[in-house]
Parts: sequence; structure tokens; C-alpha cells
Amino acid sequence: MSPGRLHKMNIKAAYDIEHMSSTSKIQHELWPLDEINPYTARFPCCLVWTPLPVVSWLAPFIGHVGICREDGVILDFSGSSFVNVDGFAFGAAAIYLQLDRKQCCFPPNLSGHTCKHGYRHTEYGTALMWDDALQSSMRQFEHRTYNLFTCNSHSFVADCLNRLCYGGSMGWNMVNVAALILFKGHWINSMSILRSFLPFILVLCLGILLVGWPFLIGLFSFSFLLLGWFVLGTYFVKGLIEC
Repeated sequence: MSPGRLHKMNIKAAYDIEHMSSTSKIQHELWPLDEINPYTARFPCCLVWTPLPVVSWLAPFIGHVGICREDGVILDFSGSSFVNVDGFAFGAAAIYLQLDRKQCCFPPNLSGHTCKHGYRHTEYGTALMWDDALQSSMRQFEHRTYNLFTCNSHSFVADCLNRLCYGGSMGWNMVNVAALILFKGHWINSMSILRSFLPFILVLCLGILLVGWPFLIGLFSFSFLLLGWFVLGTYFVKGLIEC
């Protein structure tokens, strides 16, 4: 074996050892989380969802979402230039989903990425720990204008997940954030289900009683158009939904 080839192999081996050591160190620093406690509104490393007044009465799949720090405190983008801390803006959480920090990319250096995005992740903004990513997103959204249709709480959570490169993805947006928590989340209790769907059922029944079946057609048309707006603006028309 030539000396040059041997030298390259030694460099590669040293890099692999250093990379494994750095990654192991980061993983080792993922200390245990406290238990989820809905009564004190503590949801460590969770996404949380609650229905929105009026909007959720007409389209129950639309709600307000937040992301929680490692100590369980909820952060949510709830107004222009304002990220709410430890006070979920529209009431207690109804759904929660705890995320796995091991599915995040916490690179100690440019060559230490565990995700496939590398430099793109670095340019977007990486973090050494979960709370670092949330803090970086907070600083960004403290200078952004809130809008239900273009820049809302889902946008803030998506930004956090992209900084974490959660699940190896940097394609988090309003639509897949909503799908993640609504399809994989857990209801807090039966009262949360009732609080989320009872207003919609009452509006539906009252509308049919007073207006008839045209109300039902109008209500579902509204829901379809609202869903279509977010899907179209996210996946098909670039720049339609920007935050």
C-alpha cells in the first residue's frame, strides 16, 4: 500500500472517530425530560394545539399551535412581533404530541451534521440543543407581522422544526405541521374533544335548522376553500404564502 493512500485512510479514520465522538457527546447531553402535566400546562418538547374562537366553529381542523421548551413551557406566535411565553393564547391545550429529540440534528461543527442537508442547515440556522432552536425562531418572529392566512402560529412552529431539522427534514410548513399534530397527536381528555367540536356541531345544527341544506353546502365550501388556500399557497404557488 502506498504511503499516500495510507495517509488518506488515517485521515478518514481520524475524522470518523471525531465525528462519532462529537455526535455521541451531543446525544449524551439529551438529559431526561420531566413528565407531561396538562394541569400545570407543562409539555416538554411537545407540539400543542387548541381550537381558535369563531374560525374553529366553522372549520374544526383549523386551530392554534405552539411548541414547548425542554422544561415544558409553551411558546406560540400569537400576534405581530409577539411570541407568547407560558400562556397559550387561545386557551388550554387540547392536543399534544411529544417529539423525539434524537430525530433532531444538533451539529457541533460544519462537518458534524447528522442530517443530509449539511450547509443548507447551517445557513438556515442550526442549534446545539432544542431550546437554542426555539430561541432563534423567537428572535426572528419578534419582527414579523401575524396574519392568519400567510404568517401564523404554524409558521413559527415550522421554523423551529426546520432549525432542528426534525426527522431529517427542512421542508416543514403550515400544512405538514398541522397534519403532524392532528393525525398523530393525543387528546388531553374527553373535555378537550368536547371543547373542540361542540361549537362546530352547534353551529352546524343551528344553520341547518334556520337556513336548511344550503347552509351545509356553504359551510363545507368555506372549509374546502380555506384548506385549498393553504395547500395551494404552500405547494403550488411560490410566494403566495410567505412569512
